[in-house]
Amino acid sequence: MTAIKKEIDIRATELATSALDSIYFGGGTPSLLDREDLDMIFGALSTHFTWDQQTEITLEANPDDLTDQKLKQLSSTEVNRLSIGVQSFHDEDLSYMNRAHDASEAHRCITAAQDVGFDAISADLIYGVPTSDDNRWRENIHKILSYDIDHISAYALTVEEGTALHHFIAQGKSEPVDDNVSSRQFDILIDRLEDSGYIHYEISNFAKPDSYAIHNSNYWLGQPYLGLGPSAHSFDGAHCRSWNIAHNARYIKILQQGHLPLESEVLTSVDAFNEYILIRLRTIWGIDRKDIVDQWPECLALLDDTSAKFISDGYMAMVDNKYTLTRRGKHLGDKISMELFAEVD
Repeated sequence: MTAIKKEIDIRATELATSALDSIYFGGGTPSLLDREDLDMIFGALSTHFTWDQQTEITLEANPDDLTDQKLKQLSSTEVNRLSIGVQSFHDEDLSYMNRAHDASEAHRCITAAQDVGFDAISADLIYGVPTSDDNRWRENIHKILSYDIDHISAYALTVEEGTALHHFIAQGKSEPVDDNVSSRQFDILIDRLEDSGYIHYEISNFAKPDSYAIHNSNYWLGQPYLGLGPSAHSFDGAHCRSWNIAHNARYIKILQQGHLPLESEVLTSVDAFNEYILIRLRTIWGIDRKDIVDQWPECLALLDDTSAKFISDGYMAMVDNKYTLTRRGKHLGDKISMELFAEVD
């Protein structure tokens, strides 16, 4: 906490404005922070920045961390939004994913958070879990909708190399992920949430009208952000990215020596174009041809030519001079983005 406070003091001038739209306490496991830790960070931030009741202040949490006592404690801080990693309301799915919480904790933490006054809640679900057939997946969706929360994120299960799940699958102890099941359950998800009034504003995110995540939306729209703490990433909104080292002890030591524990890179014009394509195509805002004309006019012909085949095949559409993914295209968003990338000379 002391090192983070020092980093805040050193780097506060990196943002062009002192007025904050959002503050986001992300993973690791920020729900391990107690009231005093959070107060220290808010105090350090208030020396350099301002925010008000409209500022979105989110804290990520695992259900098993959100005890009644923890929720009461959080409700007395400036945190006004929770992002809860529910993943599933079925114990068999949670066991397969090696999650620390069970289904009863997933249910309890959402209702308890609402009871102590958290109106803004986002919950994560995972689809494509081999232990979850389509009916069980529909039950998960029905359950999450029953809480009437304003934001839902959903991700396809991916198996990272080196994880316990990857090891168990390789040894035949766990069933592998079936991409066809993931694709089908993604369609089930879209149908059900859109029928319930949620807007599919980014491939993995759904929200009630006027409840889009401010922090994430700013990221997808290319706004600048300042990342503080080990592993945190920052962006100046133009061409410079930086990231802190991931080693906690080294992070602390470097700051104690009065230096910043980060590396940085300057994006080339091609890098910036490709990143714009990758991020914006995931959203309802899409790729704005005006942005391309203003910033990368040399890439416009390539973009138009490559997009034409995806439009004719039904994967993309042109709406209000913006390229967006169709329902069909959302299944292949990253692949399509890479096809639209400009190549480095």
